[in-house]
Amino acid sequence: MALNSLRLAFIGAGNMAEALVRGLVESKAVLAKNIIVSDPRTERGQLFKDKYGVDVGDTNGEAVAVADIVILAIKPQILNRVAIEIAGFLKPTALVISVAAGVEISDIAASIGPSARIVRTMPNICAVVSRAATAMVIGPNATATDRENVRAIFEAVGIVVEVEESLIDAVTGLSGSGPAYVFMIIEALSDAGVKVGLPRYQSQLLAAQTVLGSARLLMDTGEHPGVLKDQVTSPGGTAIAGLHTLEEGGLRTTLINAVVSATNRSRELGEERKKRN
Repeated sequence: MALNSLRLAFIGAGNMAEALVRGLVESKAVLAKNIIVSDPRTERGQLFKDKYGVDVGDTNGEAVAVADIVILAIKPQILNRVAIEIAGFLKPTALVISVAAGVEISDIAASIGPSARIVRTMPNICAVVSRAATAMVIGPNATATDRENVRAIFEAVGIVVEVEESLIDAVTGLSGSGPAYVFMIIEALSDAGVKVGLPRYQSQLLAAQTVLGSARLLMDTGEHPGVLKDQVTSPGGTAIAGLHTLEEGGLRTTLINAVVSATNRSRELGEERKKRN
């Protein structure tokens, strides 16, 4: 069945759920009347209803009972408890999508049932502005249609790649944590602009637009970043002087190490969570 003919239930009404609901409704990928949201904070449910025109469930069970697709947009610490709670209300044919970091498909299946169709995803904060990078892991029982529907849901707020579950920690280290690295780079560029005489508001705007435009150029052309870098770099010019300083300071190595460190920490957090459960 086409995605726009299915009913979606969001368990949890935090920022990620709101980003997805907004993207789906605004793109008309899913009709607002086909979305139901459940959250213990009544004010969040009311906000979703008023702002996006979706339904609000009084309980998690009520929400999932009518849903063809259930999106678990909740913290990983409570995912297993909530999964056990809703297991008896799920339609036998329901697809379950998790956006919780560090919770493996096998853990979710242990709480819901071994035959459950489950897809694990890792979007990032840029979903809030419909520019997310999302990785999805297809569970063993999920179908080709499930894959298409999950891709359509998350493409409403950005781009989607499919990976093996063994690589999800690497995704967390790169694109999951990556916005923090980019914000620090923008902040540093902005500080540098101030140091050489630019007003703060102009410096930050120029820094942010430079990062945005450079990313767009890379995405639109499909060129290797090294090729685009060379197009900016003329012999004896300003860019090569700046690049020399960046190489001297170890920027490339530092960014690589940051992704490795974040990947390792993601793996550690997953192991710690398993020990607690």
